[in-house]
Amino acid sequence: MTSVEDRARLVLGNWKMHGSLAENAALLQALRAADPAAHCEIGVCVPFPYLAQTAEALQGSAVSWGAQDVSAHAKGAYTGEVSAAMLQEFGCRWALAGHSERRSLHGETDQVVADKASAALQAGLTPVVCVGESLAEREGGDTLGVIERQLEPILALGADALSRMVLAYEPVWAIGTGRTATPEQAQEVHGAIRVALRGLGAGQVRVLYGGSVKAANAASLFAMTDIDGALVGGASLVAEEFLRIAAI
Repeated sequence: MTSVEDRARLVLGNWKMHGSLAENAALLQALRAADPAAHCEIGVCVPFPYLAQTAEALQGSAVSWGAQDVSAHAKGAYTGEVSAAMLQEFGCRWALAGHSERRSLHGETDQVVADKASAALQAGLTPVVCVGESLAEREGGDTLGVIERQLEPILALGADALSRMVLAYEPVWAIGTGRTATPEQAQEVHGAIRVALRGLGAGQVRVLYGGSVKAANAASLFAMTDIDGALVGGASLVAEEFLRIAAI
């Protein structure tokens, strides 16, 4: 059985649709100067237009970078989409797949998310696959059922593929709302995910928590057995706050 000590903590920032060249320059400079704790890996997922700026600013630093989405297609007549191979050319390590905003605003299905994760893997990227339930689903007592459904096509990819992924549990009702799942609520879901992963021989896969994470609540979340780090939204736009989370 894999212990939490075998899984290095990972803190990823998701800038969402924020930033400008000037704002990014100051933020990236502060991140580049960071000396992260030995137990924690740090990365940022930025809007596509800023990948070149991010790559130049963070090259050679302790901070990795990635994109907020990736196409399931390798190339072709898919106007507006960005392939995994294109992301790889910008030195991306990470690619988010299935963030709740993509699922709800763009109608991405569970299978589409799995296809995007597969495309990222084929290009040597690490997909960060997001799952999470709505408030109505939680109040209806269907949290674990929703997570199981969303993970089904991901788990079907098998242990080898899973071993090269990161998963992120993001309760939709806690994203950008200021509400955060209690550590116990988060652990219940993370624990269920861990059981499913271990059943496939992939217990070492890191599972992050996302949803209004900030320095004030990160320590209690990170104290949970199966929470391996965080996918940080708004707090990742403030270097001092983001680095405080990573330093816990």
